[in-house]
Amino acid sequence: MATFLYKLGRLAFRRRHFVALIWVALLTLAGVGAASAPAAGTTSFSIPGTEAQKAFDLLEQRFPGASADGATGRMVFKAPEGQKMTDAANRATVEKTVKQLGDGSEVVSVTDPFTTNAVSKDGSVAYTSVKYKLPGMELAESTKDALEKAGDEARATGLTVDVGGDALQAAAEPGAIGEIVGIAIAAAVLVVTLGSLVAAGLPLLTAIIGVGIAGATIAALANALDLGDTTSTLALMIGLAVGIDYALFIVSRYRGELADGHDREEAAARATGTAGSAVVFAGLTVVIALAGLAVVNVPMLTKMGLAASGTVVVAVLIALTMVPAMLGYAGRKVQPAGQKKSKKSGKSEAAAGADDNGKPVAGPNMGTRWARFVIRRPIAVLMFGVLGLGAIALPVTQLELGLPDDGSQPTSTTQRRAYDLLSEGFGPGFNGPLMVVYDAKGAGTAPQAGVDKLTERIKGLKDVVTVAPAAFNKAGDTATITVIPDSKPSSTQTEDLVHAIRAESADVKAETGATVLVTGTTAMNIDFSQKLNDALIPYLGLVVGLAFLLLILVFRSILVPLKAALGFLLSVLAALGAVVAVFQWGWLGGLLGVEETGPVMSMVPIFMVGVVFGLAMDYEVFLVTRMREAYVHGESPTDSIETGFKHSARVVVAAAIIMMAVFGGFISSSESMIKLFGFGLAIAVFFDAFVVRMAIVPAVLALLGKRAWWLPKWLDRALPNVDVEGEGLRALDDDNRPKDEDRELVRA
Repeated sequence: MATFLYKLGRLAFRRRHFVALIWVALLTLAGVGAASAPAAGTTSFSIPGTEAQKAFDLLEQRFPGASADGATGRMVFKAPEGQKMTDAANRATVEKTVKQLGDGSEVVSVTDPFTTNAVSKDGSVAYTSVKYKLPGMELAESTKDALEKAGDEARATGLTVDVGGDALQAAAEPGAIGEIVGIAIAAAVLVVTLGSLVAAGLPLLTAIIGVGIAGATIAALANALDLGDTTSTLALMIGLAVGIDYALFIVSRYRGELADGHDREEAAARATGTAGSAVVFAGLTVVIALAGLAVVNVPMLTKMGLAASGTVVVAVLIALTMVPAMLGYAGRKVQPAGQKKSKKSGKSEAAAGADDNGKPVAGPNMGTRWARFVIRRPIAVLMFGVLGLGAIALPVTQLELGLPDDGSQPTSTTQRRAYDLLSEGFGPGFNGPLMVVYDAKGAGTAPQAGVDKLTERIKGLKDVVTVAPAAFNKAGDTATITVIPDSKPSSTQTEDLVHAIRAESADVKAETGATVLVTGTTAMNIDFSQKLNDALIPYLGLVVGLAFLLLILVFRSILVPLKAALGFLLSVLAALGAVVAVFQWGWLGGLLGVEETGPVMSMVPIFMVGVVFGLAMDYEVFLVTRMREAYVHGESPTDSIETGFKHSARVVVAAAIIMMAVFGGFISSSESMIKLFGFGLAIAVFFDAFVVRMAIVPAVLALLGKRAWWLPKWLDRALPNVDVEGEGLRALDDDNRPKDEDRELVRA
């Protein structure tokens, strides 16, 4: 591996014009594809195998033309203080609005609140439902404008009017200002770490190009592959973070090779062969973790994982080819300002004491001093790290999962105000009605009689407010029954009600032969959460198992990969504990802009497991491969820990701060899901990099000593030698390397 990457880095350095042109051409091609591709439509949300999805599919078959997947808008009216919606003037305004809403070409139906009993008991609140032919993201702007205009005109009469539902659904804003701040912080960290504007700019430039290629490709394929805005946002979030980090690893090692006296071409080749090997395996762990989301069998999650893993692949390829090519253009400007070069020896003034950044070190640097501190007190450091993260992870025991609805929107939005008005006038359950589907096709009893029995059973259940009369299809073999719960959609009481109705279905089938299914947005969310919970353990086993095998191959050890996996579990549990504390309990919610607390999004645990595991292995591979390299080259286990920290700690810390800044930039997003992921990933990187990798890892390795690098002889013989340590570079024949006069030409 090291030898191949050495040759690749040398080739990219020599043919830098060609390599740069290839990547610029790819960026241009992807940009043209994105510009010419049709606009992305809505992202279909399906959960194969669940009862809610089966019912949804059945409705599309039995109620053709009903636009089961069409958007819904709810316009909620509230009368001024002392008035009622049934007053003549207010009633006239509502009826005019209903007629106005029905004129749109994309409208299927509009309900009249005075004929559908959609007026609250005290008469203060009423609502009308608008059903559209198309999903919210596919509605024409004129249709959305008409909905808003009708609301404005009704509001002008003195009524309080707000609009809910998904008809006004818009693309999520990723928080551009926060992301710019994140990139600015990353740039500042790079300048401080590397001491050179050129060296700091190079990782940013290559990462942005990589993200540009990946983002444009996703945009070009969005319509064809049904990719949503969240898919691209998360892919770019991860791609930008790893892109900067991987390039930083190569640049840092390049500066270290220059400090050891190698010329620029040799330094670029060696940096690609050594640090590049770590980048390849770190990237592989991220790709495994993200692509593994496909095992959950939720199409949306699969697409998110594959899009993000594709972005990581681009970041790895750019780090291995474009970064050494850019180093050819940069020359020695990547070294810290003021650093001199000895004309006689060709070495930097303090090469013997230089770290991977090429910075002269007169004595032990901060990384070395920290490693020595941990080595002297491994048990205390280990206990402090484990107990500290364990305490932060405690809120996980109170984790509640769900999916966001209009009740989780900021209070400044019309969707949230409409949600609150409905809760005030009709009860919280009106925001999440359940749809019960009665399938009598092939049943032995008359459909109407079976529906009447089912209706009476549902009315007798706890937490039911209203059961609407059944609506049959034209064939008369399928009916839908709308059930209004007493609790809000995300509550455990509503979930219990869904399970209770489903429990009744077995008795109904035995009595009538008909099939009863529960669907609707609330039921779909419940099934989604359950499917993710069921898939978490198998997914964790698959991802950790594959990565464990990969790390055995990299480190040629059993205990080091085991320690890496256990450390990851600790950091991800602590991160989830912090997420619960902030987004479910509301701690520091005002500081982070969390306006509404509630259940944590269902996909957060499994997605964080995938992403955080991949990123955690980045730091593990980069830090521990340098220790392994020192150990293989003859150093004692203790000395190899110091060497690893001496050369890599500064870079790993910088990489972690950069990644935290990039992820943290998304906390400013108005989209609750993006905000939650930004915070969760940023805090997870903090725990994993600064507590697990910087404290727990060296403490465990110090306690294990030589046992850390133990591998059964039979397994050692069976495993291929991937040479991540770069041992093969020592055996390269000098004739295969460029001659001195060729090197001078390259410098020129």
